[in-house]
Amino acid sequence: MEERETTFLLARPERWLLRAIAKRLPGCVRPDHLTVLALAAAVAFAVAAATGHFWTAAALLVVHWFGDSLDGTLARVRKAERPRYGYYVDHLADAAATALVGLGLGLSASMHLTAGLVLVVAYLALSINSYLETHAFGRFSLGYGRLGPTEARIALIALLSVVALGVEVSWLGLTLLDLVALGGAAVMLLALLARACSNLRVLAAREPYRGAAP
Repeated sequence: MEERETTFLLARPERWLLRAIAKRLPGCVRPDHLTVLALAAAVAFAVAAATGHFWTAAALLVVHWFGDSLDGTLARVRKAERPRYGYYVDHLADAAATALVGLGLGLSASMHLTAGLVLVVAYLALSINSYLETHAFGRFSLGYGRLGPTEARIALIALLSVVALGVEVSWLGLTLLDLVALGGAAVMLLALLARACSNLRVLAAREPYRGAAP
């Protein structure tokens, strides 16, 4: 359906690992089962984070990675791809998981809800731009620069581990999670702006205005 671009740091070893796991999964396990597992892990993450169980939340991110990253790989390994169905379900599930992660963190005592929602909005804005690029350019890019979803999960696991160890940072009434969330959102929005400007230049060159004067 579209050309997939994966240029982020861990793309190659992750692809190898996912294919190795997919080849060893029992035949009764289907891609949809893994998608449901990822959604269940996202719900459980939200509950764990909101109640301050950050070690559990960090472990659930690994479970979410397993389900979210492996469903498409399993379909490709078994030559059972359903491009339109998979595209729709995958990105719908990703949007739900993003909202659950932001809400779970925002409802915890370690992050203000506003910071969590700002992070969700910024991440979803990047996602929407990727979907628009799929239509406009016929390619789907999972990441911006060298960072993709897996790198983001690893960073979040590290951050949750720091919080779980009791490290406290406060600045202008903001917690460590607040500062990282707002800083991350700012970086994402700047990346979106740069990408949008680049896309518009390319599209304008491909489709120059040729309207006749009235």
